[in-house]
Amino acid sequence: MIHLAIRPLVHVGRAFLAGLQSVGRISIFAAEGVSHIARPPFYFREFFQALASIGFFSLPVVGLTAFFTGGALALQIYAGGSRFSAESAVPSIVAIGMARELGPVLCGLMVAGRVASSIAAELGTMKVTEQIDALVTLSTNPQKYLVAPRIAAATVAMPVLAGIGDIIGILGGYVVGVSRLDFNPDAYLRTTTQFLQTADVVSGLVKAAAFGFIVAVVGCYHGMNSERGAKGVGRATTNAVATSSVLIIATNFVLTEIFFAA
Repeated sequence: MIHLAIRPLVHVGRAFLAGLQSVGRISIFAAEGVSHIARPPFYFREFFQALASIGFFSLPVVGLTAFFTGGALALQIYAGGSRFSAESAVPSIVAIGMARELGPVLCGLMVAGRVASSIAAELGTMKVTEQIDALVTLSTNPQKYLVAPRIAAATVAMPVLAGIGDIIGILGGYVVGVSRLDFNPDAYLRTTTQFLQTADVVSGLVKAAAFGFIVAVVGCYHGMNSERGAKGVGRATTNAVATSSVLIIATNFVLTEIFFAA
């Protein structure tokens, strides 16, 4: 009877310890990747290719997501604010909400879905086809050649993407506010610039850099540790997206607490 009562606790403890082991492995993997960035040689060709893949080719999905989110946010704030005669707060709340939270978080999640899966699938396929072993045979460190450039590129590209997403999201709120909610265009822009502070923008860009680092590290980790076969690559891709998304949400809470705690 006691054994049956303890069994659920054993499963919970085993899962908890396995989670801690995974966190430790990813942390060590991230530290090794960062150390390779700081030590020569640095593969600039791989860096710029990753920069184009992560940054430039993610612009359409980030831009569309930000635009429609800004528009929907304006509608929701107007509908809620009308209950308290606070409709005039729409421009400032849209700008602050996009810069602080929605811009970097949505950008991080969109890039996680697109980039983390791509990195994990690419590196997983390279491992399955023994291309990573071939790099070792050619005296090339796989982490320095494959991981470090992607981490650096994602960390650099994400703040730029988030900044563009902020602008497009605020533009979406402006379009909806002027065309659907009858705001004066000049008053809308004046209120936006009046209440949006530098700290709001900087905090969002710092968050975006952290999210880019997470996306690249998690994607590379799951790709480099992929199991053999197509099934293993598919599992690595799924785990990369799920893990990076959860870490982005958790990191966003921690950074928000650091930046804006009373």
